[in-house]
Amino acid sequence: MTTPWGELALTRFPEDPRERLRAWDASDEYLLRHLAEREVPPSGTVVVVGDRWGALVTALAAHRPTQITDSYLTQEATRANLARAGVEPGSVRLLTTQDPPPKRIDVLLVRVPKSLALLEDQLLRLAPAVHEGTVVVGTGMVKEIHTSTLRLFERILGPTRTSLAEKKARLIFCTPEPALERPANPWPYTYTLPDGIGAVSGRPVVNHAGVFCADRLDIGTRFFLGHLPGSGGDRRIVDLGCGNGVVGTAMALANPRAEVLFVDESFQAVASAEATYRANGVPGHAEFRVGDGLAGVPAGSVDLVLNNPPFHSHQATTDATAWRMFTGARRALRPGGELWVIGNRHLGYHVKLRRLFGNSRLVAGDPKFVVLRAVKR
Repeated sequence: MTTPWGELALTRFPEDPRERLRAWDASDEYLLRHLAEREVPPSGTVVVVGDRWGALVTALAAHRPTQITDSYLTQEATRANLARAGVEPGSVRLLTTQDPPPKRIDVLLVRVPKSLALLEDQLLRLAPAVHEGTVVVGTGMVKEIHTSTLRLFERILGPTRTSLAEKKARLIFCTPEPALERPANPWPYTYTLPDGIGAVSGRPVVNHAGVFCADRLDIGTRFFLGHLPGSGGDRRIVDLGCGNGVVGTAMALANPRAEVLFVDESFQAVASAEATYRANGVPGHAEFRVGDGLAGVPAGSVDLVLNNPPFHSHQATTDATAWRMFTGARRALRPGGELWVIGNRHLGYHVKLRRLFGNSRLVAGDPKFVVLRAVKR
């Protein structure tokens, strides 16, 4: 990436030489050009929210910024990109969306997230640290910035306007009004599940902002809940890509002696899964882990993996994440262990599972979704 201060070699995480998607986009470049032209940031506490792969904080490392992200993969990419750029360890402070934010912010840079709810939550959490002199600049691709995005900035921080578009990217300029009367933060949000979906029928679900379908049960998960495997006694079960944890919680309720591991790369998701599990008073043992899929889980240590893989990485459609989840599951499963997958019918996951496991069986299907089962031989 070419920046006003030089060239940077940046990669996504995990690094893959075959990866064709870049670790930055035109909105990152636009923001950095703007900061250089306006000689911002001059001093003080610089906070960067939503930096996708660490491009922004790596370019601004001389200003000792703080990065706030919901993504474990982003944090790992940031560490690698900082090291590659020769940045002194400790120059950039890495925080998650679950950590307490800095108490004072002099420059706030916001990479607009896909989730409007996550933007709302983060702006409300950061607003008390913003003062009259804080420089607030947002950035995103034109298709990511909507009227609702600008209204959020205006409602929570102060008067907001946008720049002209450059290379399909746009900047957001906000003038803070510390005395502005802000709404209460509605996150995390709790709702009650409907009946007819097995062990979790009528039970509470807790969702932090940014978690997929945070205000309702999505139709894919609802279909999956109706076709989960039955009780199996003492087993180690993984809810891989757990989201709000409703699938793993359902399995824990149906298998009181099982040990359930909830895994997601989103800090918001794992916090939601733990809150959902605790809210239901589930007996037995559970572990909650933020990480890169099943990396770090011992090989051959798992009996059952349940997975609803994403097929987007930010705005890009890709099956790379699903493939990594499937290969990680195969490694972690014991011989005879099973991977159960819910996915859109058109994604053709059965082909990938047959290629990897040598087998794939249709458990259930409807016009939109399929539930597939693969067994490690």
